[in-house]
Amino acid sequence: AGGNGEGTRLDQLSALHYVFVDGDHSVYVSDYWNHRVMKWEEGAKQGVVVAGGQGKGNSLTQMNEPEGVLVDQLGTVHVTDSRNHRIMRWPKGVTQGSVIVGGNGYEAQSNQLASPIGLSFDRHGNLYVAEYGNHRVQKFNIV
Repeated sequence: AGGNGEGTRLDQLSALHYVFVDGDHSVYVSDYWNHRVMKWEEGAKQGVVVAGGQGKGNSLTQMNEPEGVLVDQLGTVHVTDSRNHRIMRWPKGVTQGSVIVGGNGYEAQSNQLASPIGLSFDRHGNLYVAEYGNHRVQKFNIV
């Protein structure tokens, strides 16, 4: 993935922060400064935007410095949108995501996040979020 210098083309990345590899050996990368998540299928010469990619912002088609990325068995991308202080879900094939946690400002309340950087699901479907800004890990029951 990448390897063609820093940039915005589909064969380039800019300040990648996280990588996730699925069961088909596709590589998902949080392309931090391009405000997108890219998917690179095994052997591909260029990637495909699977989340964000509409520039820096806080609309449901945008992200602001994505960090952690997880992809479930259905191909749904879950990503920490760090500077928008939220976790987003992007089902396979959509161009607009949805906020599943946060997005309520940069504070320390239980429904708020402060610069989330990591995420993980347990076998019961609970979401764990590591927050850089609040120095904590929160657990959320996502339905």
